[in-house]
Amino acid sequence: MKIAQVAPLSESVPPRLYGGTERIVSYLTEELVRLGHEVTLFASGDSVTSAELVGCCQRALRLDAGVRDQLPHHLLMLERVVGRASGFDVIHFHVDLLQMPLVRAFASSTLTTVHGRLDLPDLLPFYRVFSQAQLVSISDDQRGPLRFANFVRTIQHGLPSDLLPFVAEPRGGYLAFLGRISEEKRPDRAIEIATRAGLPLKIAAKIDRVDEAYWRETIAPMIAMNPNVEYVGEIGEREKAAFLGNARALLMPIDWPEPFGLVMIEAMSCGTPTIAFRRGSVPEILEEGRSGFIVEDVAEAVRACARVDALPREEVRAAFEERFTASRMAKDYLEVYRTLARGTSAAVRPVDAVLQPPHALS
Repeated sequence: MKIAQVAPLSESVPPRLYGGTERIVSYLTEELVRLGHEVTLFASGDSVTSAELVGCCQRALRLDAGVRDQLPHHLLMLERVVGRASGFDVIHFHVDLLQMPLVRAFASSTLTTVHGRLDLPDLLPFYRVFSQAQLVSISDDQRGPLRFANFVRTIQHGLPSDLLPFVAEPRGGYLAFLGRISEEKRPDRAIEIATRAGLPLKIAAKIDRVDEAYWRETIAPMIAMNPNVEYVGEIGEREKAAFLGNARALLMPIDWPEPFGLVMIEAMSCGTPTIAFRRGSVPEILEEGRSGFIVEDVAEAVRACARVDALPREEVRAAFEERFTASRMAKDYLEVYRTLARGTSAAVRPVDAVLQPPHALS
C-alpha cells in the first residue's frame, strides 16, 4: 500500500528527547516499511526514517529558538499533504484537528489517531461537525467524552521488541518517575510515595513553559526537602533503557484521564513493573499483579512498593511481548487501512446543520 504518515512538527520523528506521539509515528512508520509498504512521512526535516521523508520544517519546532508560532508551519505541511493526496491509498494523520476542513474531498481515505485527551468542552462542537471523520482511539477510556464520534477502532500503542531490552536484575533499587513535570502527572505524589516508602526516587522529566511555575513553587522545593529524591532532567531514548531498566518500579500517580500512558509499556519492555493510579487507560494497560499494581491513593501506592519485588520481571516482559509490540500495532493499523482503501467517501455534516438550533433547520 501507499501510505502517508503525517506527524506533528513540534518534535522530530523519532524525538531527540520527550515526545510520545512522534515516537509512536516513528515505530509505526518503520514497521510498515519493514513489512514492504511504500510509506511517506511528513515530519520535521531532522527526522530519521527509512520511509520517504518530506521535511516540512528545518528542525523540530520545540527545539528551534527562532520559531514563535507553530501553526503556520503545520498549515504549510497540510498544504503539501493535500497537494499529494491522490498519490496515497491512505493518509494517516497524527495532528488531531487541523486537517479536518481540508480533506473533505478525500475523507474516506483518511484516518486520524487522536493522541490526546478528549474531555475538553471545546472539542464537543468540533467533533459534532466532523462526526464522520474516521478516528482511531488509543484506549477505550479515551473515547468516553465523545461516544458519538466515528471511532473505527481502538489500537493500543506498541514498541519495537528490541528497543528497550529486558533487565532481569536491576542495579538501581530506586523508584522512577518519567514524563513531564505537570500537575496532572503528579510528581508531588511520586515524591510523597517514595518518601513514605523509604525508597530513593529518580525523576526524569521535561519542564514545559506552562509548567515552570508549578516546578518552581511546588516540585523544586519538595526535591530540596527530600534527600531521597533526585531530579535528573529530561532524557532521550539512549538514557531511557538504563533509567527504566534499573528501576525497582515505575511510579505513575496521575490525576487526569490518561489516554494511554506510553511510559507504562516502556517500563514493561524492560521488565520493570508499574505502580499506577486508577485513572484513564491504566486498567486497560496494566494487568494487576502481573505487570504492576493499580492503586486508588498514596497509602495504597506505598503498600504496593513493598510488594513490587514479588512480581517476576520475566512475567512483566512477557505481558509486553503479548500485547504491546510495534509489530502488533502495525498489523492492527493495516487492517484498518485496507478497510478504508475498499470504502466509499465519508460525508461531513455541514457546519450550519450542527451549530444552528433545531427550529432554524425547519
